[in-house]
Amino acid sequence: MKVLLVGVGGVGEAIALLAKDRPFVERMVLADFCLERAHEVQRRLGDDARFPVEWVDAADDEQVVRLAHRYGVDLVMNAVAPNFNEPVFEAAFQVGATYMDMALTLSRRHPEDPYSLPAVKLGDYQFERAQRWEDKDLLALVGMGADPGMSDVFAAYARKHLFDRIDEIGVRDGGNLEVEGHAFAADFSTWTTIEEGLTRPVVYERDRGWFTTETFSDPEVFEFPEGIGPVECVNVEHEEVLLVPRWLDVGRVTFKYGLGERFIQILKTIELLGLDSKELVDVQGVKVAPRDVLAAVLPNPAHLGDRMHGKTCVGTWVRGEKDGEPREVYLYQVTDNQTSMERFGVQAVVWQTAVNAVIGMELLAEGIWAGAGVLGPEAFDPDPFVERMPAFGFPWDMREMAPKT
Repeated sequence: MKVLLVGVGGVGEAIALLAKDRPFVERMVLADFCLERAHEVQRRLGDDARFPVEWVDAADDEQVVRLAHRYGVDLVMNAVAPNFNEPVFEAAFQVGATYMDMALTLSRRHPEDPYSLPAVKLGDYQFERAQRWEDKDLLALVGMGADPGMSDVFAAYARKHLFDRIDEIGVRDGGNLEVEGHAFAADFSTWTTIEEGLTRPVVYERDRGWFTTETFSDPEVFEFPEGIGPVECVNVEHEEVLLVPRWLDVGRVTFKYGLGERFIQILKTIELLGLDSKELVDVQGVKVAPRDVLAAVLPNPAHLGDRMHGKTCVGTWVRGEKDGEPREVYLYQVTDNQTSMERFGVQAVVWQTAVNAVIGMELLAEGIWAGAGVLGPEAFDPDPFVERMPAFGFPWDMREMAPKT
Protein backbone atom coordinates (compact mmCIF):
# COMPACT_ATOMS: atom_id res chain seq x y z
CA MET A 1 0.00 0.00 0.00
CA LYS A 2 1.25 3.47 -0.92
CA VAL A 3 0.09 6.08 1.58
CA LEU A 4 0.01 9.86 1.51
CA LEU A 5 0.18 10.89 5.17
CA VAL A 6 -1.14 14.45 5.36
CA GLY A 7 0.11 15.88 8.64
CA VAL A 8 3.18 14.79 10.59
CA GLY A 9 2.38 16.17 14.02
CA GLY A 10 2.27 13.99 17.10
CA VAL A 11 -0.20 11.43 15.76
CA GLY A 12 1.27 11.53 12.25
CA GLU A 13 4.71 10.78 13.68
CA ALA A 14 3.37 7.84 15.67
CA ILE A 15 1.56 6.49 12.58
CA ALA A 16 4.81 6.62 10.60
CA LEU A 17 6.81 4.93 13.36
CA LEU A 18 4.27 2.11 13.56
CA ALA A 19 4.12 1.81 9.78
CA LYS A 20 7.88 1.34 9.56
CA ASP A 21 7.59 -2.25 10.79
CA ARG A 22 4.46 -3.17 8.81
CA PRO A 23 5.20 -5.00 5.53
CA PHE A 24 1.95 -3.79 3.93
CA VAL A 25 3.33 -0.22 3.76
CA GLU A 26 5.29 0.04 0.52
CA ARG A 27 5.73 3.79 0.79
CA MET A 28 4.44 6.51 3.09
CA VAL A 29 4.84 10.13 1.98
CA LEU A 30 5.36 12.46 4.95
CA ALA A 31 3.54 15.63 3.88
CA ASP A 32 3.35 18.64 6.16
CA PHE A 33 3.25 22.44 6.10
CA CYS A 34 6.35 22.45 8.31
CA LEU A 35 9.19 20.79 6.38
CA GLU A 36 11.47 20.94 9.42
CA ARG A 37 8.99 18.81 11.36
CA ALA A 38 8.59 16.33 8.50
CA HIS A 39 12.38 15.92 8.20
CA GLU A 40 12.62 15.45 11.98
CA VAL A 41 10.27 12.47 11.72
CA GLN A 42 12.02 11.18 8.59
CA ARG A 43 15.34 11.11 10.46
CA ARG A 44 13.78 8.98 13.17
CA LEU A 45 12.59 6.50 10.56
CA GLY A 46 15.97 6.20 8.84
CA ASP A 47 14.58 5.30 5.40
CA ASP A 48 14.28 8.34 3.14
CA ALA A 49 13.24 6.37 0.06
CA ARG A 50 10.34 4.62 1.77
CA PHE A 51 9.34 7.75 3.73
CA PRO A 52 9.89 10.74 1.42
CA VAL A 53 9.11 14.26 2.63
CA GLU A 54 6.91 16.76 0.81
CA TRP A 55 5.58 20.23 1.65
CA VAL A 56 1.81 20.63 1.52
CA ASP A 57 -0.83 23.14 2.50
CA ALA A 58 -3.70 20.88 3.58
CA ALA A 59 -6.18 23.71 3.00
CA ASP A 60 -5.49 23.45 -0.74
CA ASP A 61 -7.08 20.32 -2.17
CA GLU A 62 -5.26 20.79 -5.48
CA GLN A 63 -1.89 20.47 -3.74
CA VAL A 64 -3.00 17.26 -2.07
CA VAL A 65 -4.26 15.95 -5.42
CA ARG A 66 -0.92 16.68 -7.13
CA LEU A 67 1.05 14.89 -4.41
CA ALA A 68 -1.28 11.88 -4.46
CA HIS A 69 -0.93 11.59 -8.25
CA ARG A 70 2.85 12.06 -8.14
CA TYR A 71 3.29 9.11 -5.81
CA GLY A 72 0.41 6.99 -7.12
CA VAL A 73 -1.02 6.51 -3.64
CA ASP A 74 -3.71 4.01 -2.68
CA LEU A 75 -4.67 5.74 0.57
CA VAL A 76 -4.86 9.35 1.70
CA MET A 77 -4.39 9.27 5.48
CA ASN A 78 -5.64 12.52 7.01
CA ALA A 79 -3.68 13.31 10.18
CA VAL A 80 -4.18 17.08 10.32
CA ALA A 81 -6.58 19.08 12.48
CA PRO A 82 -10.24 18.57 11.50
CA ASN A 83 -10.60 22.11 10.13
CA PHE A 84 -8.70 20.76 7.10
CA ASN A 85 -10.90 17.70 6.65
CA GLU A 86 -13.02 19.01 3.81
CA PRO A 87 -10.20 19.75 1.32
CA VAL A 88 -8.30 16.55 2.15
CA PHE A 89 -11.50 14.49 1.87
CA GLU A 90 -12.28 16.10 -1.50
CA ALA A 91 -8.73 15.55 -2.74
CA ALA A 92 -8.92 11.81 -2.08
CA PHE A 93 -12.19 11.66 -4.00
CA GLN A 94 -10.73 13.52 -6.98
CA VAL A 95 -7.72 11.20 -7.06
CA GLY A 96 -9.81 8.05 -6.68
CA ALA A 97 -7.95 6.92 -3.56
CA THR A 98 -9.22 5.40 -0.35
CA TYR A 99 -9.55 8.01 2.39
CA MET A 100 -9.14 7.68 6.16
CA ASP A 101 -9.31 10.22 8.96
CA MET A 102 -9.48 10.22 12.75
CA ALA A 103 -12.09 12.96 13.23
CA LEU A 104 -15.17 14.00 11.25
CA THR A 105 -15.73 17.29 9.45
CA LEU A 106 -16.65 20.06 11.86
CA SER A 107 -20.06 21.04 13.17
CA ARG A 108 -21.64 24.48 13.21
CA ARG A 109 -23.84 25.68 16.02
CA HIS A 110 -27.51 26.45 15.54
CA PRO A 111 -27.88 30.23 15.13
CA GLU A 112 -31.04 30.50 17.27
CA ASP A 113 -31.09 27.56 19.70
CA PRO A 114 -27.54 26.17 20.10
CA TYR A 115 -28.30 24.47 23.43
CA SER A 116 -31.10 22.31 22.05
CA LEU A 117 -30.75 21.93 18.30
CA PRO A 118 -27.78 20.97 16.13
CA ALA A 119 -27.35 22.87 12.87
CA VAL A 120 -24.51 21.22 10.94
CA LYS A 121 -23.44 18.11 12.83
CA LEU A 122 -20.02 16.48 12.95
CA GLY A 123 -19.58 14.54 9.71
CA ASP A 124 -22.61 16.00 7.92
CA TYR A 125 -20.40 17.29 5.11
CA GLN A 126 -18.98 13.80 4.54
CA PHE A 127 -22.18 11.80 4.90
CA GLU A 128 -24.04 14.14 2.55
CA ARG A 129 -21.51 13.07 -0.11
CA ALA A 130 -21.61 9.34 0.67
CA GLN A 131 -23.56 8.45 -2.47
CA ARG A 132 -20.90 10.05 -4.67
CA TRP A 133 -18.25 7.85 -3.08
CA GLU A 134 -20.43 4.77 -3.41
CA ASP A 135 -21.17 5.52 -7.06
CA LYS A 136 -17.41 5.63 -7.76
CA ASP A 137 -16.83 2.47 -5.70
CA LEU A 138 -14.55 4.42 -3.37
CA LEU A 139 -14.25 4.10 0.39
CA ALA A 140 -13.90 6.87 2.95
CA LEU A 141 -13.32 5.32 6.39
CA VAL A 142 -14.03 8.17 8.79
CA GLY A 143 -13.27 8.44 12.50
CA MET A 144 -10.61 5.72 12.71
CA GLY A 145 -8.42 6.77 15.63
CA ALA A 146 -8.83 5.93 19.31
CA ASP A 147 -11.97 7.94 20.00
CA PRO A 148 -13.56 7.91 17.55
CA GLY A 149 -12.28 4.64 16.13
CA MET A 150 -11.42 2.00 18.67
CA SER A 151 -14.33 3.15 20.84
CA ASP A 152 -16.68 2.53 17.90
CA VAL A 153 -15.15 -0.89 17.25
CA PHE A 154 -15.81 -1.74 20.90
CA ALA A 155 -19.45 -0.72 20.42
CA ALA A 156 -19.76 -3.00 17.38
CA TYR A 157 -18.03 -5.82 19.27
CA ALA A 158 -20.46 -5.48 22.18
CA ARG A 159 -23.44 -5.63 19.83
CA LYS A 160 -22.08 -8.70 18.03
CA HIS A 161 -20.98 -10.74 21.03
CA LEU A 162 -22.21 -9.37 24.34
CA PHE A 163 -25.79 -8.09 24.03
CA ASP A 164 -29.13 -9.04 22.53
CA ARG A 165 -30.41 -5.51 23.11
CA ILE A 166 -28.49 -2.32 23.79
CA ASP A 167 -30.18 0.45 25.73
CA GLU A 168 -27.26 2.83 26.06
CA ILE A 169 -23.72 3.31 24.84
CA GLY A 170 -21.51 5.86 26.53
CA VAL A 171 -17.90 6.47 25.61
CA ARG A 172 -16.03 7.37 28.80
CA ASP A 173 -12.49 8.71 28.52
CA GLY A 174 -10.26 9.74 31.37
CA GLY A 175 -6.86 9.37 32.90
CA ASN A 176 -4.36 10.63 35.44
CA LEU A 177 -1.82 12.15 33.04
CA GLU A 178 0.14 15.11 34.33
CA VAL A 179 2.53 17.40 32.45
CA GLU A 180 5.42 18.72 34.51
CA GLY A 181 6.69 22.26 34.07
CA HIS A 182 3.62 23.79 32.39
CA ALA A 183 0.76 25.63 34.03
CA PHE A 184 -1.52 24.63 31.15
CA ALA A 185 -0.90 22.11 28.38
CA ALA A 186 -3.16 19.91 26.29
CA ASP A 187 -2.07 16.31 25.86
CA PHE A 188 -3.58 16.30 22.37
CA SER A 189 -3.98 18.91 19.61
CA THR A 190 -4.61 22.26 21.33
CA TRP A 191 -6.80 23.41 18.41
CA THR A 192 -8.95 20.26 18.60
CA THR A 193 -9.13 20.33 22.40
CA ILE A 194 -10.65 23.83 22.24
CA GLU A 195 -13.05 22.77 19.48
CA GLU A 196 -14.32 19.71 21.34
CA GLY A 197 -14.53 21.41 24.71
CA LEU A 198 -16.36 24.58 23.71
CA THR A 199 -18.73 23.25 21.05
CA ARG A 200 -22.21 22.32 22.30
CA PRO A 201 -22.23 18.56 23.00
CA VAL A 202 -24.54 16.29 21.04
CA VAL A 203 -26.58 13.50 22.65
CA TYR A 204 -28.55 10.83 20.75
CA GLU A 205 -31.81 9.24 21.86
CA ARG A 206 -33.80 6.84 19.71
CA ASP A 207 -37.13 8.65 20.10
CA ARG A 208 -35.66 12.14 19.84
CA GLY A 209 -32.71 11.84 17.47
CA TRP A 210 -29.69 14.09 17.90
CA PHE A 211 -29.90 17.16 20.13
CA THR A 212 -27.45 19.49 21.82
CA THR A 213 -26.96 20.39 25.46
CA GLU A 214 -24.90 22.78 27.59
CA THR A 215 -21.13 22.56 27.43
CA PHE A 216 -19.59 20.47 30.23
CA SER A 217 -23.08 19.29 31.24
CA ASP A 218 -24.34 16.27 33.19
CA PRO A 219 -21.23 15.54 35.29
CA GLU A 220 -20.76 12.01 36.58
CA VAL A 221 -17.96 10.25 38.45
CA PHE A 222 -16.72 7.24 36.50
CA GLU A 223 -14.39 4.62 37.99
CA PHE A 224 -11.57 4.04 35.51
CA PRO A 225 -9.55 0.81 35.60
CA GLU A 226 -5.89 -0.08 36.15
CA GLY A 227 -5.27 2.29 39.01
CA ILE A 228 -6.61 5.47 37.42
CA GLY A 229 -9.61 5.53 39.76
CA PRO A 230 -12.62 7.85 39.94
CA VAL A 231 -12.70 10.81 37.54
CA GLU A 232 -15.51 13.30 37.01
CA CYS A 233 -16.60 13.22 33.35
CA VAL A 234 -18.76 15.73 31.48
CA ASN A 235 -20.53 15.89 28.13
CA VAL A 236 -18.24 16.89 25.28
CA GLU A 237 -18.98 17.05 21.56
CA HIS A 238 -17.59 13.90 19.95
CA GLU A 239 -17.93 11.79 16.84
CA GLU A 240 -19.14 8.54 18.41
CA VAL A 241 -22.52 10.10 19.19
CA LEU A 242 -22.93 10.79 15.46
CA LEU A 243 -21.43 7.50 14.23
CA VAL A 244 -22.79 4.75 16.47
CA PRO A 245 -26.54 5.26 15.78
CA ARG A 246 -25.96 5.14 12.02
CA TRP A 247 -25.07 1.44 12.22
CA LEU A 248 -26.14 0.13 15.62
CA ASP A 249 -29.65 -0.03 17.08
CA VAL A 250 -29.23 1.69 20.43
CA GLY A 251 -31.51 3.67 22.69
CA ARG A 252 -29.08 6.38 23.77
CA VAL A 253 -25.49 7.46 22.99
CA THR A 254 -23.30 9.91 24.92
CA PHE A 255 -19.66 10.90 25.14
CA LYS A 256 -18.11 12.11 28.39
CA TYR A 257 -14.56 13.13 29.08
CA GLY A 258 -12.66 13.64 32.31
CA LEU A 259 -11.31 17.16 31.76
CA GLY A 260 -10.97 18.31 35.35
CA GLU A 261 -12.40 21.49 36.89
CA ARG A 262 -9.26 23.58 36.37
CA PHE A 263 -9.02 22.61 32.70
CA ILE A 264 -12.70 23.43 32.20
CA GLN A 265 -12.29 26.85 33.81
CA ILE A 266 -9.35 27.65 31.53
CA LEU A 267 -11.41 26.68 28.47
CA LYS A 268 -14.27 28.88 29.69
CA THR A 269 -11.85 31.79 30.11
CA ILE A 270 -10.51 31.24 26.59
CA GLU A 271 -14.10 31.42 25.31
CA LEU A 272 -14.91 34.48 27.43
CA LEU A 273 -11.95 36.36 25.96
CA GLY A 274 -12.82 35.31 22.41
CA LEU A 275 -9.54 33.44 22.03
CA ASP A 276 -11.36 30.32 20.78
CA SER A 277 -12.37 32.15 17.59
CA LYS A 278 -11.42 30.62 14.24
CA GLU A 279 -12.11 33.89 12.40
CA LEU A 280 -9.20 35.97 11.13
CA VAL A 281 -8.53 39.30 12.83
CA ASP A 282 -6.11 42.05 11.85
CA VAL A 283 -3.16 42.44 14.24
CA GLN A 284 -0.89 45.25 13.07
CA GLY A 285 -1.44 44.34 9.45
CA VAL A 286 -1.24 40.58 9.93
CA LYS A 287 -4.32 38.35 9.60
CA VAL A 288 -4.43 35.70 12.33
CA ALA A 289 -7.07 33.56 14.04
CA PRO A 290 -6.96 33.82 17.86
CA ARG A 291 -7.20 30.05 18.24
CA ASP A 292 -4.23 29.54 15.92
CA VAL A 293 -2.20 31.94 18.06
CA LEU A 294 -3.07 29.97 21.20
CA ALA A 295 -2.10 26.70 19.51
CA ALA A 296 1.21 28.25 18.49
CA VAL A 297 2.19 29.68 21.87
CA LEU A 298 1.06 26.78 24.06
CA PRO A 299 3.28 23.67 24.40
CA ASN A 300 3.29 21.31 21.40
CA PRO A 301 1.73 18.02 22.61
CA ALA A 302 4.05 16.08 20.30
CA HIS A 303 7.04 17.18 22.40
CA LEU A 304 5.60 16.68 25.88
CA GLY A 305 6.18 12.95 26.29
CA ASP A 306 9.28 13.23 28.47
CA ARG A 307 7.38 15.54 30.85
CA MET A 308 4.21 13.47 31.04
CA HIS A 309 3.41 10.89 33.70
CA GLY A 310 0.43 8.62 34.18
CA LYS A 311 -2.10 6.71 32.12
CA THR A 312 -4.89 7.45 29.69
CA CYS A 313 -7.99 5.30 29.19
CA VAL A 314 -10.38 5.16 26.23
CA GLY A 315 -13.40 2.94 26.69
CA THR A 316 -16.97 2.18 25.74
CA TRP A 317 -19.58 1.58 28.43
CA VAL A 318 -22.56 -0.47 27.25
CA ARG A 319 -25.83 -1.16 29.05
CA GLY A 320 -28.55 -3.53 27.85
CA GLU A 321 -29.75 -7.12 27.99
CA LYS A 322 -28.26 -10.56 27.29
CA ASP A 323 -30.25 -13.82 27.49
CA GLY A 324 -33.10 -12.00 29.24
CA GLU A 325 -30.86 -10.56 31.96
CA PRO A 326 -29.62 -6.98 32.38
CA ARG A 327 -25.95 -6.51 31.60
CA GLU A 328 -23.49 -3.66 31.83
CA VAL A 329 -19.86 -3.73 30.63
CA TYR A 330 -16.95 -1.40 29.98
CA LEU A 331 -14.57 -2.29 27.14
CA TYR A 332 -11.37 -0.29 27.33
CA GLN A 333 -7.72 0.27 26.46
CA VAL A 334 -5.26 1.85 28.89
CA THR A 335 -1.92 3.27 27.75
CA ASP A 336 0.83 4.16 30.20
CA ASN A 337 2.95 7.11 29.07
CA GLN A 338 6.12 5.54 30.42
CA THR A 339 5.52 2.45 28.30
CA SER A 340 4.79 4.34 25.09
CA MET A 341 7.84 6.56 25.58
CA GLU A 342 10.15 3.62 26.28
CA ARG A 343 8.89 1.52 23.37
CA PHE A 344 8.21 4.12 20.70
CA GLY A 345 9.46 7.48 21.92
CA VAL A 346 6.04 9.12 21.61
CA GLN A 347 3.61 10.17 24.32
CA ALA A 348 0.63 8.06 25.35
CA VAL A 349 -2.28 9.94 23.79
CA VAL A 350 -0.83 10.22 20.29
CA TRP A 351 0.36 6.60 20.34
CA GLN A 352 -3.02 5.36 21.55
CA THR A 353 -4.62 7.21 18.63
CA ALA A 354 -2.14 6.13 15.97
CA VAL A 355 -2.21 2.39 16.65
CA ASN A 356 -5.87 2.18 15.68
CA ALA A 357 -5.32 4.03 12.42
CA VAL A 358 -2.52 1.65 11.45
CA ILE A 359 -4.59 -1.43 12.32
CA GLY A 360 -7.35 0.01 10.15
CA MET A 361 -4.89 0.57 7.28
CA GLU A 362 -3.65 -3.01 7.54
CA LEU A 363 -7.18 -4.43 7.42
CA LEU A 364 -7.89 -2.34 4.33
CA ALA A 365 -4.60 -3.32 2.68
CA GLU A 366 -5.35 -7.02 3.19
CA GLY A 367 -8.93 -6.66 1.95
CA ILE A 368 -10.37 -7.84 5.28
CA TRP A 369 -12.21 -4.56 5.64
CA ALA A 370 -13.72 -3.41 2.37
CA GLY A 371 -16.65 -1.34 1.19
CA ALA A 372 -17.76 1.74 -0.70
CA GLY A 373 -19.22 5.03 0.45
CA VAL A 374 -18.55 6.98 3.64
CA LEU A 375 -18.39 4.45 6.46
CA GLY A 376 -17.54 4.54 10.15
CA PRO A 377 -15.75 1.77 12.05
CA GLU A 378 -19.10 0.30 13.16
CA ALA A 379 -19.81 -0.69 9.55
CA PHE A 380 -17.10 -3.39 9.63
CA ASP A 381 -16.62 -6.70 11.43
CA PRO A 382 -14.95 -5.79 14.75
CA ASP A 383 -13.34 -9.19 15.30
CA PRO A 384 -10.27 -8.84 13.03
CA PHE A 385 -9.53 -5.48 14.62
CA VAL A 386 -9.66 -6.57 18.26
CA GLU A 387 -7.76 -9.76 17.42
CA ARG A 388 -4.83 -7.69 16.12
CA MET A 389 -4.61 -5.27 19.01
CA PRO A 390 -2.37 -7.44 21.25
CA ALA A 391 0.07 -8.07 18.37
CA PHE A 392 0.59 -4.30 18.20
CA GLY A 393 1.45 -4.23 21.91
CA PHE A 394 -1.96 -2.70 22.44
CA PRO A 395 -3.96 -4.93 24.80
CA TRP A 396 -7.60 -4.28 25.60
CA ASP A 397 -9.83 -5.56 28.38
CA MET A 398 -13.42 -5.65 29.57
CA ARG A 399 -14.95 -5.03 32.99
CA GLU A 400 -18.32 -6.46 33.98
CA MET A 401 -20.29 -3.88 35.94
CA ALA A 402 -23.23 -4.25 38.27
CA PRO A 403 -26.31 -3.30 36.24
CA LYS A 404 -28.03 -0.16 37.47
CA THR A 405 -31.49 -0.69 38.90
